[in-house]
Amino acid sequence: MATDTRPRASGRRGLALLTVERPRPQSIRSRPNGWWLAVATVCFGAFMGQLDASIVTLTYGGLRSGFHASLAAVEWVSLAYLLALVALLVPAGRLADAHGRKLLYLYGFAVFTLASAACGFAPSLTALVAFRVVQAAGAAMMQANSVALVTTSAPRERMRSALGVQAAAQALGLALGPTVGGALVATLGWRWVFWVNVPVGVIALVGGHYLLPRTRARTRVTHFDWPGLLLLATATTSALMGVSAASGLPVPGWGVAVLFALAACAGPAFVRRQRRAAAPLLDLALLRVRAVTYGLVGALSGYLVLFGPLVLVPVVLTARGVSELTAGLVLTALPAGFALAATGGDRLLPCGLADRTRCLAGAGVFTLAMAGLLVVPPTVGPLVPLLAVTGLGLGLFTPANNTLIMGAIPARSSGTGGGLVNMTRGLGTALGVALVTLALQLAGTATDAALRAGLRWSAVVLVGASLVAVGAAWAGPRGESPRERAGS
Repeated sequence: MATDTRPRASGRRGLALLTVERPRPQSIRSRPNGWWLAVATVCFGAFMGQLDASIVTLTYGGLRSGFHASLAAVEWVSLAYLLALVALLVPAGRLADAHGRKLLYLYGFAVFTLASAACGFAPSLTALVAFRVVQAAGAAMMQANSVALVTTSAPRERMRSALGVQAAAQALGLALGPTVGGALVATLGWRWVFWVNVPVGVIALVGGHYLLPRTRARTRVTHFDWPGLLLLATATTSALMGVSAASGLPVPGWGVAVLFALAACAGPAFVRRQRRAAAPLLDLALLRVRAVTYGLVGALSGYLVLFGPLVLVPVVLTARGVSELTAGLVLTALPAGFALAATGGDRLLPCGLADRTRCLAGAGVFTLAMAGLLVVPPTVGPLVPLLAVTGLGLGLFTPANNTLIMGAIPARSSGTGGGLVNMTRGLGTALGVALVTLALQLAGTATDAALRAGLRWSAVVLVGASLVAVGAAWAGPRGESPRERAGS
């Protein structure tokens, strides 16, 4: 009696559809500039990630009234997302290097989109926080692979331009977040802040299926390092919660000390685990490469400088009677300058200018702009050009810095490298928000003199971070990376 194998074959085809990366159509692969289509697809994720980061704070008022919750409770909608995202970026990159970056990126967008829809339907604040953690898991799968997909799709000589476009998409999402969020909350309600992700996610999933290239170089993983993941999550979560608590999260002093002590113990334990593990979560050899080490320091400092003013400027201006709308418009000068320099820098600067020189020039520009905060009055007129110049400097610095990092990482580990870059950015973001908030709280905003003092202390923090970025660029590699010389 013959056995009907059609259901079994159909099941195998269904499994392959879920676990095997599909090739792009020949018409896409054969296009001379087809790689730009892959970069454009990745920009959807870059845009949505930053839009979501800057849009959610606009929902706090609606969440407090809708769920009858305190501000401290509502803050967990943002904090839970950030904690989960930073903890999962490196593991997501590691899995992508083993199983396929296109596959993990598309799964990430699917999880992010479904979780966004669930956030919009959340029946309680607890459920919303839980859905935000799931959303962060999807975002980690996207962000860990975004830089890797750009660097493996673009030709070596166009890598910096491609990373600049991706950085500009992030800046655009950051710039539009307050405006879009304010409009959605005012007209349709806070739930639409999450539902707006759904149509974009569907478009990105379809585009990614057809336009993203398959993974060519992979790192074989025999088993997953679960103890390493636990230690990394403990270290990053404790550090971020400690920083947040020190800057105003309602945690007693002994609790802050415990959090920092836990981070100080888990961090070295994670490093020891990675040295001994048969299949480590993070190849520590990557961190011994000069371009990677100093590049990550530069990335952290750059994002601290990027996000610090996003907290500082609205607080300072609104305390002086400026409307929220005007403060938001002033703030757009920073991401607008970022996007302009990130996309147009290659056209304005000499083609042969080294990435290290570009990093130094960009870091020098935003250092001078941040130093200007020490002397200018906290009014609209002086702040707009300072923020625009800061954005221009960051737009020159960030693509060149990312190129140095990713150019020094083997293609087979580009997912892990991308996860490291984005984890460092997340830490820089948290530090920028926390340190500026702490400076403002210590100085106070009740009087004009206190407001000026808060501005000065915040500027000292931002200038210090800028100087660290200058130092990291100066100490970075002075020649091409081995991967660049090999043309891989």
